[in-house]
Amino acid sequence: MIKRTLAITSPAYLSLRQKQMVLEKKDEEGEKVEKTVPIEDIGTLVLEDPRVTITHGLIAALLANNVALVTCDEKYHPTGMMLNLCGNTTQAESFRQQADASQPLKKQLWQQVVKAKITNQATVLANAGGEVQMLLEAAKGVKSGDVDNREGMAAMYYWPRLFERYPGFTRGRGAGYPNSLLNYGYAILRAVTARSLVSSGLLPTLGIFHHNRYNQYCLADDMMEPYRPFVDQLVAGMVEEENEVPDVLGKSHKEKLLTVPTLTVVMNGKQRPLMIAASETSASLLRCFNGDQRKLMLPVLE
Repeated sequence: MIKRTLAITSPAYLSLRQKQMVLEKKDEEGEKVEKTVPIEDIGTLVLEDPRVTITHGLIAALLANNVALVTCDEKYHPTGMMLNLCGNTTQAESFRQQADASQPLKKQLWQQVVKAKITNQATVLANAGGEVQMLLEAAKGVKSGDVDNREGMAAMYYWPRLFERYPGFTRGRGAGYPNSLLNYGYAILRAVTARSLVSSGLLPTLGIFHHNRYNQYCLADDMMEPYRPFVDQLVAGMVEEENEVPDVLGKSHKEKLLTVPTLTVVMNGKQRPLMIAASETSASLLRCFNGDQRKLMLPVLE
């Protein structure tokens, strides 16, 4: 079942009633209106407006149903995420297998991740009409642990060519448009990925490559890498439709970016929504940790 990604973008009071999320707010005439959404239908909930009020009962129900709860700052940029701590019945065993993973295994997994990411970046650039031979060769040459940083080399080639419309474009979290589109889309992708990892019984904090001591989602940041190009392609299409550079992200921008969990992904030759594919990637990672297989199930962009 495809879970819904919801964003609360205006003042509202959120509470729980009979396993439903109840949203109360005022309409344009100042009249109180109420909407309800079944908790079991929600996969990611983004709280954008700082005037949103949410009850503890609803938070507990959302987490019990493995909903990724994302909060935003005063600029409406996602800044935090809350996840279930017990999303799988064999969690303790899975945590132990994850913690005990050998360094060679983690390097081999990271090699697969980087190779898939660069290959998907090549497809994005090819679909945009760019030359991709360098990226294809870089993907072929990724070594265990990506010791010669093919990922970084590919990024230096990829970004300026994907956004030629913006001379001197560099990818950055704090930069302006179109980085703001990418940042918002990646935040949704990160929530989807972290939710999938928790559902598989894995700890999002303990990464195979990312290891920043202040990052609670190192493994999510690892496993979302091959999925980033799907966001890139969505954003590249949105940029092409813009006649002017907007100062801030509008409602239409966010509505499109909230479709990230439903983007079409090819995995093992079959199409499926990104949210489902992310769950299969997480499940395959667990099988790699417990020794049942060596290859990750990773997305292919067409």
